[in-house]
Amino acid sequence: MNLLKKWMGIVWILLGPLSVYYLVKTALHQVSVHPVIDTKIQWAVFVIVAIPIAIGLVIFGWYAVKGEYEK
Repeated sequence: MNLLKKWMGIVWILLGPLSVYYLVKTALHQVSVHPVIDTKIQWAVFVIVAIPIAIGLVIFGWYAVKGEYEK
């Protein structure tokens, strides 16, 4: 079970930046398709909220890889 936790930690570490990348990519595409202020505000809020969540995923994964959850 501890090996599974470590492997999932690696998954979480990779998932954080990858999710932010695709979110920003999608936001830029949607803003270029619909360049109104409502779309810009909506996607800015999504990105601003998602970045701390992604940082939390990376931190959670780092602790899992280090073995902090083995106890």
